[in-house]
Amino acid sequence: MEPLFRSLKSEWIPALGYRHLPESKKDISDYLMGYYNQRHLHSFNDGMPPVIAEENLKPLSGIS
Repeated sequence: MEPLFRSLKSEWIPALGYRHLPESKKDISDYLMGYYNQRHLHSFNDGMPPVIAEENLKPLSGIS
């Protein structure tokens, strides 16, 4: 979790923070579900985003 929060704070959250809670919730949700899971390359996953790494494991686990 620490790398996730470090990336979130350094790559995404504005330096002065957010003015309103709904704005922060939407923006952080977009980061997690859009960028971090879909496009952010992870060294733990051999340089693949989590969504791609998970898809690659499905045939091995029998989950479709």
